[in-house]
Amino acid sequence: MQIYLDYSATTPTRPESIAAIQEALTAEWGNPSSLHQWGERSALVLEKARLQVAALINGDPSGIIFTSGGTEANNLALLGIAKTYSQPQHLIISSVEHAAISQPAAWLQSQGWQVTILPVDRFGCVSPLDLQSSLRPNTALVSIIYGQSEVGTIQPIASLAAICQAAGVLFHTDAIQAVGRLSIDVQSLGVDLLSLSGHKFYGGGGVGALYIKPGLKISPLLLGGGQELGFRSGTQPIAQIAGLGVAAELAAQEIATEMPRLVGLRDRLFQLLADCASSVSGGKSDLKPTGHPTQRLPHHLSFCVPAGITGRQIVRSMNLAGIGISAGSACSSGRSNPSAVLLAMGFDPITAVGGIRITLGRLTTEADIDWTAMALGQILDAVSQDLA
Repeated sequence: MQIYLDYSATTPTRPESIAAIQEALTAEWGNPSSLHQWGERSALVLEKARLQVAALINGDPSGIIFTSGGTEANNLALLGIAKTYSQPQHLIISSVEHAAISQPAAWLQSQGWQVTILPVDRFGCVSPLDLQSSLRPNTALVSIIYGQSEVGTIQPIASLAAICQAAGVLFHTDAIQAVGRLSIDVQSLGVDLLSLSGHKFYGGGGVGALYIKPGLKISPLLLGGGQELGFRSGTQPIAQIAGLGVAAELAAQEIATEMPRLVGLRDRLFQLLADCASSVSGGKSDLKPTGHPTQRLPHHLSFCVPAGITGRQIVRSMNLAGIGISAGSACSSGRSNPSAVLLAMGFDPITAVGGIRITLGRLTTEADIDWTAMALGQILDAVSQDLA
């Protein structure tokens, strides 16, 4: 039995998106900047996708800038805003950001920018009061992740954005784990910039977008022909964008039913694993949930395994059982160092190497959940006996 439960790492491209990609590759392959009919056909595909993605987050279509993925979108947000200033300013991020935010922030700091890293509580939550007290007269941008990829915690984005709006400070959110899984309205959230990625909601890899609030000044990172309203030069990959657009339209249609379905499966697995932990080796397995117990992504479970075991060991054992999970973020799960996110949440270094993540998706069934709980229980039992 093969069960894929690593949907936060990537999702399988859905058939409808594959069909749109194939159609674009065979019939709509022209350069969308060209004025002839081949270019016009591609341009129509491009603008339709822009409308589809905008509708998913209730944004103005003119604010959707297509990128090569979430990392580029995040870099464009931070560095693009930074480039509008002639002198270094002040940036605020959280201690649980993805590397696609923390690394650009570190680079800006090396260039003279002041960077404040907000702490989080034991659930991985940022305090609005901490943000309020950290604002300075020269704060140019605040960037806080929407849904944390390792532990699933959802931040109070609307409250954080409101604080920034009142202070006249720009607010960006890395919503790559949230878009397509949660109902997101950039208008009611009050964000100025928002990043998303196609391969997180079945749209295929190599494509993403940055939402930029219309009228906002931001400097491009790539210079050239001035495509994407001048924000991102380079001939657009029409096929990938077409796949993203279809995935966005279908996600918007399905969120109302898919989100509660995933929450039900997630909570069932939480309960089964809690029962498993209480019965394994006399209750000594000590499988600790991480992240916020309720304010979390609908598809996301995360734990720390018993001390003395690494998350990578559990991932390998589960893979041998035909089940795909991850040890923390997929971007760092190949490393055996303690998770920076878990350390920021107050976990000790020994525990912080034992993080695992189980993430569900549109192909996940109740039978998958039950089988996974049984398999993980047996693996934990065997490991606990080895440790005894």
